[in-house]
Amino acid sequence: MALDGVSIDHRVMGGVPCIEGTRIPVATVVALLGRGLSFQDVLAEYPTLSEAGILAGLRFAANAVDERELPLRPSA
Repeated sequence: MALDGVSIDHRVMGGVPCIEGTRIPVATVVALLGRGLSFQDVLAEYPTLSEAGILAGLRFAANAVDERELPLRPSA
């Protein structure tokens, strides 16, 4: 999985994927956007974050979902 703009370090937030250079979890950013906050709202809440960081988090989340293996159920 591409980590460009996202860091995973067991010494930072227990290894939770974070926006690179911050302690802001990718899941937090994605959740805020999912609740309807705009990029500007998120940036106002987290001044150390950048638009590039938000986009990196979204790319990481999209890759994580894309790489997930889902069990197939046989059709009846």
